[in-house]
Amino acid sequence: MDFSLTEAERDLVELCRDFAQREIASRAPQAWHEARCPTDLLREMGGIGLLGILIPEEWGGIGMSTIGFVAAMEQIGAADQSVAAAWQAHATIGSLPLYLFGSDTQRERWLRPLAEGRALGAFGLTEPDAGSDARGIRTLAVRQDGGWLINGRKTFISNAGTDMSFGVTLLARTGGADGGDGDDRPTFASFVVEKDTPGFTMGPKMCGIGWRGLDTRELYFDDVWVADDHLVGDPTMGLGQFLRTLEMGRISIAALSLSLTQAVLDLAIDYAKQRVQFGQPISKFQAVQFKLADVATELESARWLTYRAAHLRDLGQPFQKEAALAKLKASRLATWAASEAVQIHGGLGYMLDTPVARFYCDSKVLEIGEGTNEIQHLV
Repeated sequence: MDFSLTEAERDLVELCRDFAQREIASRAPQAWHEARCPTDLLREMGGIGLLGILIPEEWGGIGMSTIGFVAAMEQIGAADQSVAAAWQAHATIGSLPLYLFGSDTQRERWLRPLAEGRALGAFGLTEPDAGSDARGIRTLAVRQDGGWLINGRKTFISNAGTDMSFGVTLLARTGGADGGDGDDRPTFASFVVEKDTPGFTMGPKMCGIGWRGLDTRELYFDDVWVADDHLVGDPTMGLGQFLRTLEMGRISIAALSLSLTQAVLDLAIDYAKQRVQFGQPISKFQAVQFKLADVATELESARWLTYRAAHLRDLGQPFQKEAALAKLKASRLATWAASEAVQIHGGLGYMLDTPVARFYCDSKVLEIGEGTNEIQHLV
């Protein structure tokens, strides 16, 4: 199985590497410490075509392959995880539902600005009482003349509250016991709710231990009315549509995990060569060498799984299992590798003003987002 990059993919990787080193690495750390989403960087990424990386040129994107996206993510994520997390959420679950299931009119209205980098995309699934159990969502959309009335609450939603956010595509219950239609079987649909829609409000930016530069909020829908043309896809098959999109999201989280692991490995190697104890660099000590070798070995294994899942998607073949395997392996590795890198740095690695400490804080969420690792065991 050949995962070699095409010339176009290599050019994209070089573009991302240059932008990441020149712009993201120098500016994003301050935004992380300030718990501020650096939309200036995201706009610049849009300006060079990255926000539409998975969308065909017909709709304003650059139509890159999944393998190309993974390779690009390795470059962006190695510079800053928050910027990369915002990008992957936009490029996958924030944009793909409109591309895969939207009408041409919807694609022109909402997808094109997302793909061209003029707006930032978000998807609203998670609720206070429903995350892994997506069928347990309570946000309800009731059919009315010419549209739908939406009531509910979403939490941990990324990209919806920035100054370049267009709104959110959300999943709501449309039928079943809570749908008032006399049918106990739950049905779901996706709807676009634009930012200034009456009744749509949001809470303040949430602040976690990592991904501090990612805009994450609670969203509230109080008698939010949207017209029929805001319904994306089938009014009863929305959950299946979202789960199909989520499969790509798992590949992107795996790629993000690879980028973090490579970053902390590089930091640990550099520090081990510089740190002198007992008259020699600690890189000469077998205990440190074994840690570095173990991380490097596991990284190649996780990288193969991730690129294989991406390759299958590019071939149009089923990749659900492979995406789950890649996400499980790579995110576990990232958390462990970050811990090992901090250990090699010693007390310095515990200080928040060091890059390795930021990566350590950012690592844990990779085992939670886009489906917890416990869920990956069941896929």
